[in-house]
Amino acid sequence: MSMVTNTLGRYFAGRFVIAAVGVFAGIFVLLVLVDYIEMVRKTSSLVGASAITVAETSLFRVPQLLEKLMPFCVLIGAMTCYLALSRRLELVVARAAGVSAWQFISPALARAIVLGLFATTADNPVSANLRELSKRMEAELFGSAPGGGIQDASGFWLNQINDEGQAIINAARSEQQGVRLTGLTVFRFDTALQFKERIEAREATLEEGRWVFTGVRRYTLDKAPVDQDTFYLTTTLTPAQVRNSFSTPETVSFWQLPNYIRSSESSGFATAGYRLQYHKLIAQPFLLAAMVMLAASVSLRFFRMGGVQKMVLSGVGAGFLLYVLSKVTEDLSKAELMHPIAAAWLPVVVGSLTGFLALLYQEDG
Repeated sequence: MSMVTNTLGRYFAGRFVIAAVGVFAGIFVLLVLVDYIEMVRKTSSLVGASAITVAETSLFRVPQLLEKLMPFCVLIGAMTCYLALSRRLELVVARAAGVSAWQFISPALARAIVLGLFATTADNPVSANLRELSKRMEAELFGSAPGGGIQDASGFWLNQINDEGQAIINAARSEQQGVRLTGLTVFRFDTALQFKERIEAREATLEEGRWVFTGVRRYTLDKAPVDQDTFYLTTTLTPAQVRNSFSTPETVSFWQLPNYIRSSESSGFATAGYRLQYHKLIAQPFLLAAMVMLAASVSLRFFRMGGVQKMVLSGVGAGFLLYVLSKVTEDLSKAELMHPIAAAWLPVVVGSLTGFLALLYQEDG
């Protein structure tokens, strides 16, 4: 019997992996097409934008989007797998052979945990690096127009005060977590906070003790605009401080998050977002396992008994409610109203207990 169970276990695990990969591939292609169409629309007025460069930019943006949808891909993949097994009466044969529901979902649980570990330790760093690469390609596509092209939200703002006065920096795009900025506008004030000049630049790079601007045009109140190839602005900011200010937790890889948390604490920045992202990535394998349990709890009913449509809707509804719960806990954590560990693990616990109790009722109740 143990040999039959192992053979069946490998078979059920293979069916789950095939279904999950199929859902991943379908959503990946859909995201690439949608993002590519949007990029084509925004680059239609750019003469130097080639179709290959636009396609590569869209392709590099998609992995980070797909990472956020991974739990739902696993949920839909697991539901597809078990519904197909039930439709072909393979679950009936397995139950007739004495295999319980707990036995034929355990291989999928193990594969989901392995998939989650891979996503956290390997896919997350790659998607973060590809996102940074896509930002660099966007900057090359949209050239030197300050504020033009694709912006991250409403742009990036940075305020610095030193012996030379105050400088307010606005950048349309950020690369390398703020160390390189493009599409810049700088407002400079003297030590008495009187307006001094406005600077527009193509890009700026942070070096030790200074910002290096290239492609500069300087505007003052009493003189004509002056063009310069290079302009230097003194700063006391360090690369670590700028990265903590400009980077979002989603663009920092899993292996770099502990260093970001420590440097943010030492610099006096809020660390709730970084801590939440770190614990969410740690909890991700168990969240995928919870999704498998939810899918199994609504997909093991035999087709001849009817009610399949209600089961599918129940599974989709459970996944949606779990997503709403995760967003609520995320917002509470970022507002420092909930501990990051509780915010990251509460959806996992709720999803796991819901699926476990439903399966327990169906199988042993």
